[in-house]
Amino acid sequence: MRILVIVVAMLLLPAFPCRADNGFKEGASNVGQGLKKMGGEAGKAIKEGGKEVGQAVKEGGTEVGQGLGKMGRHTGQQAKKTGRSIGEWFKDMGTRTGETLRQMGRSVRDFFTSD
Repeated sequence: MRILVIVVAMLLLPAFPCRADNGFKEGASNVGQGLKKMGGEAGKAIKEGGKEVGQAVKEGGTEVGQGLGKMGRHTGQQAKKTGRSIGEWFKDMGTRTGETLRQMGRSVRDFFTSD
């Protein structure tokens, strides 16, 4: 900011060499007014930009949230299917193990009861 004022002052001084006293005051006043106006415009631009960024973040957040919800539902469904599959496997193994033990029991009984 200081550099900008110095540069503007350097540009204005050679334009008014004979009236440096009044010219400098007017130039400095003009520079001050220009900086004031530029600051106000910059503030408005930043405010507008902030609104646009906020809206984009809001929309992006909604999309991300919906995507995560879909992923969560899909993951839940897959976990449910996997759980059922594992449950069926244990049920099948239990049935087979029970049948094998029954067969062994019958074989042992037949071994001791037959003459």
